[in-house]
Amino acid sequence: MRDAGQPSRAPQIPVLAVVGVGLIGGSFAAALRAAGVVGRIIGVGRNPASLAQAQQLGLIDEVADAATAAAQADLIFLSTPVGAMPAVLRTMASHLCVNAVVTDGGSTKQDVIAAAREGLGERIGQFVPGHPIAGSERTGPEAANADLYRGRHVVLTPLAQNTPAQVAFVEAAWAACGARLSTMPADEHDQILASVSHLPHLLAAAYVAQIDASGDGARRLSYAGSGFRDFSRIAAGSAEMWRDIFLANREALLAEFEAVQATLDTVAGFIREDQGEALEAFLARAARVRGGWRHE
Repeated sequence: MRDAGQPSRAPQIPVLAVVGVGLIGGSFAAALRAAGVVGRIIGVGRNPASLAQAQQLGLIDEVADAATAAAQADLIFLSTPVGAMPAVLRTMASHLCVNAVVTDGGSTKQDVIAAAREGLGERIGQFVPGHPIAGSERTGPEAANADLYRGRHVVLTPLAQNTPAQVAFVEAAWAACGARLSTMPADEHDQILASVSHLPHLLAAAYVAQIDASGDGARRLSYAGSGFRDFSRIAAGSAEMWRDIFLANREALLAEFEAVQATLDTVAGFIREDQGEALEAFLARAARVRGGWRHE
């Protein structure tokens, strides 16, 4: 509580609109509220029941359609499947406040930027692309966590049309969430994330699907332990979201997939030809790399 007679400080973000109040969008809202830097939070989405739940959980203060939210918000955070973004942005474009800034939490950036150019047109400078590298296999408003972004990387891929003040506004919002900020070109972001985020999910999903198609999948799963749990966890993510990510970043993802296929062929050769020393060296190298990685 503030002392009597002391003026209250205006919130850094007077009005925040979150489009898609699930794990990513809900956690962004929760983190900013916990940090005390946001005034009113408007929720926008396709599912009335989900929005009602988000309001009951205190993630948002009210529900509005995209046009109404755009006319009021100082910062708009898009956390929708990539395929839905052009329509949302087209709806918002003519209603955006002059000083409003739009950003996103999409896992791919080149396609999101293209969608923003299509949807916002000459107002593209108000869009600052971003990607918080954090998540969970859980979905929906109940998965939101105010600490989700604390200590996690958030990558911004600013546009030539962005002003320094617009980028700084988005950076300050993420800093309030406890995130670690970095910037890079959109194409570099998509290549890196295809390797360390998108491909692991594809491999996990393929592995689980192979077990399910085996004919005795239920029996195999009854014997699964921590190795299965750890390897397959991310396969439980949103199918709609990951479909859009894979298709949006197909070139980079397929290049990584082909490289892994070649590596699997090499290892299969070691096993088939009983090359124990080569197999051990391969496994030891992988163990060293994994052992040296520290997830902060």
